[in-house]
Amino acid sequence: MPYHLEIVHTLAFIERHGYALLFFWVLAEQGAVPLPSAPLLLAAGALSSAGRLHLLPAILCCLIAALVADSIWFELGRRRGRQVLRIVCRLSLEPDSCVHQTESAFRKWGMRSLLVSKFIPGLSTVAAPLAGHSRSSYGRFLLYDSAGALIWSGSYITAGYLFSQQLEKIVGYASRLGSNLILLVAASCAIWIGWKFVQRRRFLRQLDVARITPAELQQRLGAGDELCIVDLRGGFAGEPALIPGAIRISPGELTVRGQEIPRDREIILVCS
Repeated sequence: MPYHLEIVHTLAFIERHGYALLFFWVLAEQGAVPLPSAPLLLAAGALSSAGRLHLLPAILCCLIAALVADSIWFELGRRRGRQVLRIVCRLSLEPDSCVHQTESAFRKWGMRSLLVSKFIPGLSTVAAPLAGHSRSSYGRFLLYDSAGALIWSGSYITAGYLFSQQLEKIVGYASRLGSNLILLVAASCAIWIGWKFVQRRRFLRQLDVARITPAELQQRLGAGDELCIVDLRGGFAGEPALIPGAIRISPGELTVRGQEIPRDREIILVCS
């Protein structure tokens, strides 16, 4: 089948199942299934411009789907806390830094991060469980999450609506490239994933050299070694108590409070 006919059939499928497709696609993406919603939302906006879908019902479907998924994640974050964050971050190619980066962003911006979280890879899925883990009220979460979902879905669908002619030109150019476009996109994705995998393996090898087990640390403290313990674990509710004698500094405060760490002894970092 010619490539341009495949595109036509795809658009026809979106038009035929538009609202249900939007709902379940967004629900799956917000449920941590790696399905990018942006192309579908742009297509829905373009179809709305042509009168084949209605703009407000399309945005409403996305809003309801996002709230359903986010509410489940919020409750899981409240009940299971960091365990849920680790499970979600395992889906990332950078799970070692995922929890730290997202917690730092949420700690800095609080509930306001929900207004833009869906635009930021990594933060989009973990923002809801982070909100639950921070013991925020569900009403406050619902207010900010609803606003964020409206901004996110409305921006893409409205962009598709306003720039529908430009999107048609892009689709036409893509159809002329044919299967070469698919190969180009697939090759680019494969190269990016491979590079991230290599970076992750290097990072883990460096950590293996520098790690110390809790038993080894206790043994050294018992032997009277002069150590400086810096506790870098986050400050959300339910965190473990501070290690006796340790300095608690959040990762985001290192540049500001770095002078508190003595330089005349070995430094042990305690991370989540």
